[in-house]
This record gives sequence, structure tokens and C-alpha cells, in this order.
Amino acid sequence: MIIHKYILKNHAAPFAFSMFILIAVLLLQFLMKFADRLVGKGLSAWVITQLITYNLAWMVVLVVPMAVLVATLMAFGGMAQNHEIAIMKASGISLYRMMISPLLASLVLAFLLIQFNNNVYPSANHAARIIIQDISKKKPTLSLVPGVFSQEVQTYSILVRTINEKTNDLFDVTIYDNSEPGVTRVVTAEKGKVYFSSDQTKLMMDLERGEIHEAPQNEVEKYRKFTFDKHRIAMNGEQFSFQQSSFSGPRSDREMGAPEMLGIVDSLDLFSQELNKEFESRVAMNFKIDTTKVEGNKRTNYQNKTYLYMRVEDKIRSVQSSMNSTLQRMQINEKGISKYWVEIHKKYSLPAACIIFILLGAPLGTMTRKGGFGMAAGISLFFFLIYWAFLIGGEKLADRGLVSPLWGMWSANILLGFLGIILTMKAAKERVTLSFDFINKFLPKQWRSNSSNV
Repeated sequence: MIIHKYILKNHAAPFAFSMFILIAVLLLQFLMKFADRLVGKGLSAWVITQLITYNLAWMVVLVVPMAVLVATLMAFGGMAQNHEIAIMKASGISLYRMMISPLLASLVLAFLLIQFNNNVYPSANHAARIIIQDISKKKPTLSLVPGVFSQEVQTYSILVRTINEKTNDLFDVTIYDNSEPGVTRVVTAEKGKVYFSSDQTKLMMDLERGEIHEAPQNEVEKYRKFTFDKHRIAMNGEQFSFQQSSFSGPRSDREMGAPEMLGIVDSLDLFSQELNKEFESRVAMNFKIDTTKVEGNKRTNYQNKTYLYMRVEDKIRSVQSSMNSTLQRMQINEKGISKYWVEIHKKYSLPAACIIFILLGAPLGTMTRKGGFGMAAGISLFFFLIYWAFLIGGEKLADRGLVSPLWGMWSANILLGFLGIILTMKAAKERVTLSFDFINKFLPKQWRSNSSNV
């Protein structure tokens, strides 16, 4: 029991460190990707925090299996480097026994990740999509440049000649108001201030010491002029405010749990059966040809066959459009079923990778005998690329119906699991050492394998 606790303790710190590093990398990539959608829109810190928090869900789903592999390589590599693996083997403790506690921990982690995939991840994905849609609808905040007309507010053209950046006061303001059809209105003021209403739906402009000139179009004789000491204009500012939608509404396959998608798949299967029956009935109805009308003494066998062929050809042409529409509906329905099955299998194949990476990382760690983060990250990257290549390729092929969703989503686990079992058996029977020192050439000095363990 003490040995198992010690082995798990050696996994804990590398696992937490790997999670932090990998999530930080994915988060940085996410912010770089969406920076152009966020900058200049005056979003509050709370909205940006929500967006990042909801997007952390898919990062956790991807990072947990990766962190398991890195932590396993670092733990077993560090113990092998410190000759602890050799001491345990000399004491009669096999590699299989050393792997029991990490495997049990990976089973618990896989179960928790399955629950996360079915309950937390779909809702977070849905909320993130809604927020991104709301942000994309929001226009950048109003920007006034001295001496330049701004037409960002609908039906208004605003010219400010001087702006005090410290107090945000506006001087020598001219506004062309086209909000009332058929009326030309020009407002001038010596000073002004612009701000949003409390509900963020109105853009308010308080003006001081100015004039209002207005006249109906094509009726110059009705021209009017007003002077004012203080005047307030309320303009529609909804396009500049962030209006967050509710998180209700239809969801895509990545925004639902496996039980919900299984219910949809059952409905699609029933619909598929109805389409098949409809197709078969149309075939039977449209291609039933009476051959008695072509029999007779004056017709040869060859003529009968030619006549029947012509009738079949006419039938095909007449029903081609209706048959094609049914076939297209069947194809779309089958693609929909495959798409849902891909997401269902993915919710279980990714957590299963936690177990597979224990089988792979433990023997590789004992063979490399290096416990540094750099070596573990370098080896892990190689297997990550293999895993994601199979996973992404399998998803694409399954979505197109070229392979079954089962094989598309589980092929990477099967391949790496088989390799892990072979390596585990080999490492358990004999002392094997693998050298990956060439990886150090591509890593920072502080990450190299001769550095202190995490």
C-alpha cells in the first residue's frame, strides 16, 4: 500500500504541472485566434471571463489525457533515473504491480471525464457559442476623431473639431440629424459630452450653447432656427451595447450529452426505416411491368426483350426525379446518424485514452530512464500527433460514411493500446533502455532531461 501511495504521489505534481502548462498553451492559442473579435468592442471583464471559462471545457477534455501521458512518463522515468524501479524489481515487485495504482487512478479519471463530457462540456460549449454569436453582432464602441465625420450611429453624422482626452469633453460639435424622414436638421454646439444610458441602449449627447437649424426638404421657406443653452440628443446605441442572449434554443451535436444524442439517433433510425419502405414501395410500384402484352406468335424473343427494355427505360426516366429526392433524403439521414454516433463514441474514446496512456507511458518511462519535463513532453508530443491524426482522420472519414464511427473514433486507442501492452510486457520481462537524448537539442535548457524533476 505504501508503494502504491508513493507511486501516485510521484504522478500528482507532474499531472498538475502538465495540466497547467497545456491549458495555458491552448488558452493562449484561443486568445490569439479570437483577439480580433474582442478588441475594440468595449466588452466588460465579466463577459470576457465568461467566454474564457466556457471555452475551458473543451480544453480540459483534450488536456486531461495528454497530462496523464506526460505525468506517467515523468513519474516512471524519474523513478527509473533514481534506480527506484530497479530496487522495486529486486524486492520482487513487478512492473505490472507498480502500474496497478496508476491504472486504477486512470479508471477513476476516465469515469469523471465521461461525466464531464456528458453533463458539463455540452452546456459549456452551447453557452460559449451563444456568447461568441452575441459578440460578433456587437459593433465596436463609438470612436470620435477630431476633424473627421463619424457615421457609426445610424441616421446621424457627427463632427467634433476638438476633444479633451482627459475630461472627454467635445468642442465645436456639428451633428447632421437624418432621423426624421423628409426633414433636414443640423445641430451645432460649442461644447458637448457623450455617454451611454444606464441600460446601454441609448447613446446620449449633452450639448451646451448651440443652435438647431431645420427645414423640410425642398421647402426652404419653412426654414427654422432655434438657439439653446442646454440640449440633449438621445440616439439609438443598441449596436454598440452587448446584449447577451439566453442559453436556450436548439443545440448541435457537440452541445449535447450521449443520452440526448442516443434519443435523436433512435428517431433518425425510425425515419430511416420509413424512407427505406417508401423507396422499396416506389420501386415495386414504378417498375412492375406487364409482360403479357408483348407475347405473341409474330414477335421473336429478341423483339420482346427489346420492347421490355424500352419500357423499363421510359419508366426510369419518368420516376428519376422522385427516386432521386428519396435517395437524397436517405443519404442526408444516414450522414446525420453517423455524425451523432461519432460524437457519442468521442465522449468515451477520449476518456479511455487516459487508461491507454498509462499502458504506454509506464514502460516508456522505465526504458528512457529520464524524469525531466522536457523529455516527457517531447516523447508525449510524438504520440499525441499519432493519436490526433487517427482521431481527426477517423472523424472525417466517419462523417463522410467511409468508415464506421466505431472504428473512426477507437482506432487510435486500439493501435496505441496494443503498442502499450507490447511495451509493458517487454519492459516487465527484461531491462530495456531507450535513448531519446536527441530531443534535448530542440528544448530550452531548463526543460532538458538532466534538469530537476517536477
